Amino acid sequence: MNNKIQKITPNLWFDTQAEQAAEFYTSIFKNSKIGRITHHGKNNHGIPEGTVMTVEFQLDGQEFVALNGGPYFKFTEAISFIVNCEDQDELDYFWEKLSEGGDEKAQNCGWLKDKFGVSWQIIPSTLTEMVSDPDPEKSERVMKALLQTKSKIDIKTLMQAYEG
Repeated sequence: MNNKIQKITPNLWFDTQAEQAAEFYTSIFKNSKIGRITHHGKNNHGIPEGTVMTVEFQLDGQEFVALNGGPYFKFTEAISFIVNCEDQDELDYFWEKLSEGGDEKAQNCGWLKDKFGVSWQIIPSTLTEMVSDPDPEKSERVMKALLQTKSKIDIKTLMQAYEG
């Protein structure tokens, strides 16, 4: 039994793809695994008995729960997961993997929507420092360059804008 429970755990509501989503995400992130899987019992709002109900999983040590709750709710960009990347290779890796099969029209300024409709921000770990620089000219140049990005972020372009 797990004695240490994470204080806050994101719960992702899927129609029927909770297990497939957990498998997809854990295949992308290091230090990830699928944990306990529960199943629906009898008389559960029309969902067949034995169907996967929840999947507990970890992405890089962060715990999540995926729930098969039916078609009642959809993901929106109001909630997204930020992936901080150390370099362009890492950024390219996460962009390629998470955008696979996703909505290409939902790719802008480092944001993407994956094949399950979940929104992700794939950004360089230095972005927050650059846009919050005390020199307003530097931060404004970076924001302008970022807002002109049509899909994934190019770190070199942001650094050139930052340095002037």
